Amino acid sequence: MDEELQPLIERLQAACLARHLLVVTAESCTGGGLVDSLTDLPGSSGYVLGGIVAYADRVKVDQLGVTPAALAAHGAVSAHVARAMALGARARFGADLALAITGVAGPDGGTAAKPVGLTYLALAGPDGIEVRRRVWSGDRSANKRSSVRAAVELLLEAAEATEATEATEATGRSDRNEPSSAGVG
Repeated sequence: MDEELQPLIERLQAACLARHLLVVTAESCTGGGLVDSLTDLPGSSGYVLGGIVAYADRVKVDQLGVTPAALAAHGAVSAHVARAMALGARARFGADLALAITGVAGPDGGTAAKPVGLTYLALAGPDGIEVRRRVWSGDRSANKRSSVRAAVELLLEAAEATEATEATEATGRSDRNEPSSAGVG
């Protein structure tokens, strides 16, 4: 695990477990790096449901409910699509918090309108949805790491701001993801 990221993930895990929050991810440009980082910490099965790596537009449509019209009108790297990915993941998994990431990691694929490093992060939760736009200036690997860190920070902000009762009421259920007794996760 990234040594700089570990304390944030530890705080996120503690906040989610204390509030009985379930988390899911929908990732494009990070290729599963966010859910990989979250599950590096033992005990993550108590709050991480899983994630979808929606690298191809077809997966965004088929698995997350992003409309072809949204992709055509806004492109895969857009606030609109990030929002749809987060909402789709939250609905599909029944999670309290869903974090979506879409962007241009590089080194290719950038344009004047959507340069390399442009990333949208969307968080869907009990209080609605928030989308953030970032532009990273590193190479492909650095841009992906920066996106994962920003996603963890956004999840942490949302988790720490959520009361336990809000999480249960928002999803309309009281069943929670139970940690494995076999020590998995």
